[in-house]
Order: sequence, then C-alpha cells, then structure tokens
Amino acid sequence: MRGDTRDYRDIFLGDVPMMDARAPIEFGKGAFPHAVNLPLMTDSERQKVGTCYTQQGEAAAIALGHRLVSGQVKAERLAAWADFARAHPDGYLYCFRGGLRSQIVQTWLREEAGIAYPRVVGGYKALRGFLLDTLDRALAECRFTVLGGMTGTGKTDVLLQLEQGLDLEGHARHRGSSFGKRVVGQPAQIDFENGLAIDILKKRHAGHAHFVVEDEGQAIGGCSLPVGLHQGMQRYPLVWLEDSFENRVQRILRDYVVNLCAEFIDAHGEAQGWALFAQRLRQSLDKIQKRLGGLRHQQLVAVMDAALAEQTRSGDVQGHRAWIEALLTGYYDPMYRHQRESKADRIVFAGDAAAVLAYLRRAAGS
Repeated sequence: MRGDTRDYRDIFLGDVPMMDARAPIEFGKGAFPHAVNLPLMTDSERQKVGTCYTQQGEAAAIALGHRLVSGQVKAERLAAWADFARAHPDGYLYCFRGGLRSQIVQTWLREEAGIAYPRVVGGYKALRGFLLDTLDRALAECRFTVLGGMTGTGKTDVLLQLEQGLDLEGHARHRGSSFGKRVVGQPAQIDFENGLAIDILKKRHAGHAHFVVEDEGQAIGGCSLPVGLHQGMQRYPLVWLEDSFENRVQRILRDYVVNLCAEFIDAHGEAQGWALFAQRLRQSLDKIQKRLGGLRHQQLVAVMDAALAEQTRSGDVQGHRAWIEALLTGYYDPMYRHQRESKADRIVFAGDAAAVLAYLRRAAGS
C-alpha cells in the first residue's frame, strides 16, 4: 500500500494526478497542472467555518464543518473523491498545509468507501515552496541565454526547436505584444510560475543546465516574470535572430491573422468566432493608439477594416499585409532597432534561424 509522500520532485516529474481539497477560491488563485479541484468545503462553507474559528475556537469550527458537510452533501462529495481515486490509483490528495482537510477526506475515503488514498505531506504550501525553490536554484546554478530579434523573426519557432528552450510566452498563453492576446485566457500568476518551474525541473532532470529564453519585458500580458529571471535577462548573453522583411510579414500574417482567426472559429463557431477575431484585431490596434498618434491610428483602422471586409467576402487575407507592413516600418522596427543598439555589448551572435539554432546547440554542449 502506498503511503503519504514528501517526494514533491517525483510528483512533478511524473505528472502525477492530484486531488485538491481546498476551496474553489483557493484553487483559482493557484494550483498545479495535473490537479483537480474536489473541495471538502465550498467557498461559503469555508468562510462560515473560518468565522466560527475566529469567534468560538477550533472545536466549534470543526463541529460546524461536520454539520455543513453531512448527509447528501457529504455523500455526493465522497462519491466524487472515490471516482477520482479509482480513476487515478497512482495519485495523491492535498489541502493547503496537508492538515485537517486532507486528513478528513482521507479518513472518509478509507472508512466509508474502503479506499486507502495517500496525501501530500505539507500540502499545497510545500508543493508551491518546492517549485519556487526550483526556480531560485536554476537561476543560481544554470546558465541562461536570451534570444532577441525584430518582431516577426520567428523567435518562438526557433525556441521550440531547442531542447533547452523555455517558452515563456507559451506558459503565459500570450505572444507578448499588444497583439499577443490568445483565444484562451491567461493562467493565474501562480499557475504561470508553477508551469515554468515544472518545465525547468524536467529539463534539468534530462541533463540541461543552459537555458534559452526569448527577450521579454517584465510582463507577458497579465503574467509577470519571476523577479530574479527578469533581472537576469538584463545581463545574460544575447543572441540576435535575423530574417528578411518579407518573411517577417508573412510570419505575422500567419500567426496573428490566419491562425488566430482559425483559433477563434474553432473555439466559438464560424459566425461568432469570426466576429470575435475581428474585434480582437481592432482592440489590439487600439491599445497602441496613443503611441501611433491619432491620424496614423485612424489610417491603420481603415486599412484593417478594408482587409477584414475582403477576408469576409472572399477569404483572401493578403489585404492585412498593408497594416502589418505599416506597423513594422513605422512603429515596431524603430523601437526594436533602438533596443538592439542599447544591448549591443551583450550580443554574442547574430544570424538567421539555421545559424542561430546551430550556435545555441553548440553553446548548450559547451
């Protein structure tokens, strides 16, 4: 019979399924990729018990909890826990500190469903602490290289071909620019950090000690980079990816028009998906209205609307190239040229995708 565990490393390396017995509000603030929220108490029940604990003490709070979770309510939750345990015999359960809530769930499963199901000692707090320590240790012990380049050079495409690449934008579910918002929402900040830490843990376990990250600001959409990582990225060696203007336009057209439109339609259906895609493009352009200036913004809105109209009529997306080219030449490229000049002393290599991939793979083995 498996016992309770403190082997947090094995849990994350093995993508072990976990039953999270915390209240939904706690789960929503942060959890783990393979955890399912099957709470002992709802948010309102937890609040009532907490108030009782403050006013009347622990014994009264425990008694209230047992009254709230009893009868049919208890039976339904017990059935859900038992279903999870049977479906995931290799899993574990946890609460916030691995204390009373997970012990109650564990006891009820054993005594009333005949299932001996182990829990994570230390609970969510210990698991989260392990992942934060994983991040800190990597920043202290590993080498990092930053991959930079103009908008549309395909930095993410290169990163995904590297075994030692850390896809920050993938973890944040955001492409990092004013046009970078995806169809699916971004993870909670804690979930973003947890996913990144698990990625690092697995890559270090595979033997990697030199990581490559894309050049990012302090935040990717609504997700903030870990402070230590962002600070390090201001001094790590920089590799600059280059590509032709035409290739960059084509890649942006693919990612931000063709693929994004397909994602919206896949998620919401043809009519609603198209409307939401068009709305997203316009909103993204509006985000940089002040930086563009009123007149230039109005001109680009007209170009974008014409492109969307043609795409609606015939399916032809080539009209979008006009506003993409205008944004690159008049907005993004001057900004990125300035960034390259300011970071010139850190650039250790520059070249096209093939050359950059070869350089970074050599560097990883050195």
